Amino acid sequence: MASALENFVNSVRTHSSSGLFEELATHLLECDELLNKNWSILDNVLETLNVSQHSLGVLYVLVAKFNCAANLNLDADAIFTLFKDFIEQCDIYQVQLAAHVYYELCHLFTKKIVTQPSCIYALNVLAAAINQIRSSESQLTPIHADLCKLSLKSKCFKVALKYLDTDITSITTASETRVHKPDPNGDAEYFLLYYYYGGMIYTAVKNFERALYFFEACISTPAMAMSYIMLEAYKKFILVSLILHGKIVPIPKYSSQVISRFMKPIAQVYHAVAIAYATASSEELRAVINKFSETFLRDNNMGLVKQVATSLYKKNIQRLTKTFLTLSLSDVASRVQLPTAALAEKYILNMIKSGEIYASINQKDGMVIFKDDPEKYNSSEMFLKIQQDMDKTMNLIKKINVMEEDIILNPMYVKKAIGSQDEDITCQQAKPYSSDPID
Repeated sequence: MASALENFVNSVRTHSSSGLFEELATHLLECDELLNKNWSILDNVLETLNVSQHSLGVLYVLVAKFNCAANLNLDADAIFTLFKDFIEQCDIYQVQLAAHVYYELCHLFTKKIVTQPSCIYALNVLAAAINQIRSSESQLTPIHADLCKLSLKSKCFKVALKYLDTDITSITTASETRVHKPDPNGDAEYFLLYYYYGGMIYTAVKNFERALYFFEACISTPAMAMSYIMLEAYKKFILVSLILHGKIVPIPKYSSQVISRFMKPIAQVYHAVAIAYATASSEELRAVINKFSETFLRDNNMGLVKQVATSLYKKNIQRLTKTFLTLSLSDVASRVQLPTAALAEKYILNMIKSGEIYASINQKDGMVIFKDDPEKYNSSEMFLKIQQDMDKTMNLIKKINVMEEDIILNPMYVKKAIGSQDEDITCQQAKPYSSDPID
């Protein structure tokens, strides 16, 4: 083993045995180049270190090993085993001292494993990695984006939804421990990807309300320049808005001017879909979809666009319930521009089943009878639901109050607030101009 690597191993073992983990974490910040240069003998280094006792040293070696996986001919199974063993055996206190390296290891693992057919088996391992490093269930880490990415690739959403369903109240970033080389752009990238991938997962499971919230969070993130992630989220935001509300939901006022300056002009095709949708004409909407089909296919949004077209048929059927009490299936098909009465019947039955409309179909004469909402809001189930919603609201208010108190007591906020007050006082006490009429 090269003498430099021997010094690395001795330093890791000595500091670890003495419990000087903070000093070791600082020392290892400069060891990246050394480990990458000696990639061919990193296995020898791992044999001399114990994962639970020397977690910091093993962490840096694994990152170098994963970076050089192509040179080492490491296959997906070997990478999976190394990563899984480390996550299960590592000392979390040591890992927290080099959280940015821990995140990088997870990113490298995801990059190597996402192309494999067996990537579904990595979901639980990444979930364990998140659980170890986060301080609370509502804390967002950069690894959340990796978990969502693997979920989309494997088309298995159960594991990721447990994390997506939890509202975020705090964020941890790699820059917190990467003091010598802060990377705010990298932190922002994984933040945006989490909400973008999360919106895609909710769209896949037809939870459009939650999907819209995630896409909105992505595009309303403060930004000085346009992000490709935000642009793609904006396109999907428009389509989900149409499916859910029949129109484009207004962007929050606190959103960056980047949206109006750059994103809207680039996403004109999607705005054309919204304009056609507003006419309530299925034929006109289909014409726009056919005209720009190449764009939708290139953006991988054709499936979502087709759901927009389907939602227009449903919206038009819902409009009929406000005008008619009874209507024949052929009339329904004609008014909503469906090709056959059988297809109209299929739409109506699906909407009745999902609770989108209240109606019944007389099979003898082919008549549809539209009904009012049977819910009287006086059942024990409805009372329980209202009570649960109130509890959620109260818990949210408590969280907001705690977050507000943390901000008010934050030294940086206090310093900025006092500075603003001093500027206001200075302006008020400024001497009047010689030409001031009050002189």
